Amino acid sequence: MPILDVTDAIAVKRYQAFVRNSTYATATQDLNWSHVKKGWDSAQVYIEKAGEITAAMSLVIKKMGGFSMLYAPRGPVCDPLDGESLEALIRELSAYAKANRAFVLRFDPEINYDSAACEIFEKRGFVVRSRGVDKNALIQPRYNMILNLNDETEETLLKRFSQKTRYNISLSSRKGVTVRQGDTLEDLKVFYELYKVMSIRNRLVIRNFEYFEDMLKAYKGQIRIYIASHEGEDLSAAIGILYGDKLWYIYGASSNEKRNLMPNYIMQWEMIRWGLSENAKRYDFGGVFELDKEDGLYKFKEGFCREEGVTELIGEIDKVYKPMIYKLFTDVYPAMQRLKIKLFRNG
Repeated sequence: MPILDVTDAIAVKRYQAFVRNSTYATATQDLNWSHVKKGWDSAQVYIEKAGEITAAMSLVIKKMGGFSMLYAPRGPVCDPLDGESLEALIRELSAYAKANRAFVLRFDPEINYDSAACEIFEKRGFVVRSRGVDKNALIQPRYNMILNLNDETEETLLKRFSQKTRYNISLSSRKGVTVRQGDTLEDLKVFYELYKVMSIRNRLVIRNFEYFEDMLKAYKGQIRIYIASHEGEDLSAAIGILYGDKLWYIYGASSNEKRNLMPNYIMQWEMIRWGLSENAKRYDFGGVFELDKEDGLYKFKEGFCREEGVTELIGEIDKVYKPMIYKLFTDVYPAMQRLKIKLFRNG
């Protein structure tokens, strides 16, 4: 069966073993990510050779007005430039896509931007959403900050950070900021209170507590919550997931108090030390939207990744099934939403 039967425990175990041990392993392609994405349907497709799984793709599925968007976050679990494997996955998926009235299959692999790679996808009939596409129209940022941990030590890493980042880590330690870590519901509640404060401050949409609770359950044993405190007051918190060869800093949060103590810096350093202790090869700081040192998020992450700089990913690759619906989804609807926001702000 090319579509995974999630009621078959043996098949699920076999599928998960392949996904988790693949060179292309990523947390959002794990079957457990579908348990986090409540409100989305899910499906997993795979191909085999000589009785062994050789490629897979885990999908979250959004229903939209009688049609469906199939999305494989950071998929597939194979070399995305391997045309044979990718086309085989898509063929196996075709009947499922038709039955679910899919208008697009979208995936955004973790490969760096390359014009030749874009041409390869386009020649195979895909639509590539990359340079020139409004950053707000993409599901995930194309620009990431990724710190190389391979063959590094604490001493060599510190030397690679910016001078200001090293100073802030040291300042936080000298001022008595301490960092603890755990994976309990109580730890998550501390994170969530700080997360709400930060979201209100930055005018961000606030996810419900259950979203993070599901994440904590889904990645038990791979997930940690780090909390930075000063004199008994919790100042910042973060969630990290260790998966494959990467430690992923997925969410951060901070209070409005004692920000001059730079708690985020020492907290990140402790998370990086966790990655080193587990022999992770990369520490993924997540996306940035502005490549501008006046932007606080970029400035913070760039200080840790001074030598690596920004990592530009290829973007979104779309297999279009229904061109008219696809155009409405990618062009018309976003334009109407932007107009609504503009009218609201000017109203």
